Amino acid sequence: MAGEPQDDCLFCKIVGGHVPATIVRETETTVAFRDINPQAPTHVLVIPKAHYENAAALAAAEPALAADVLREAQAVADEEKLESYRTVFNTGSGAGQTVWHAHAHVLGGRGLQWPPG
Repeated sequence: MAGEPQDDCLFCKIVGGHVPATIVRETETTVAFRDINPQAPTHVLVIPKAHYENAAALAAAEPALAADVLREAQAVADEEKLESYRTVFNTGSGAGQTVWHAHAHVLGGRGLQWPPG
């Protein structure tokens, strides 16, 4: 069921404390932790504690929780002292999503080219 922890979800296991992560921020509704395969000097994932398959499902079901994720992305950028940064939501395998739990990538600390990819 949407919003409920999934036994086979890596990020749900991080939220539950069953898989270690380098957590940089935590709120009542979100967790932010360092990506294990960073693509920039700062690469932090911000996830809702509730399980939604992707950003679109999260936004449709709980827009306030989606806003919490975005607010925390800004808070991460502030704490990391990033003057500029990129926030990315990959939705679907064709876009590079590999963990089926909504998450925002906060990337910064180097020049980021456009278009990405």
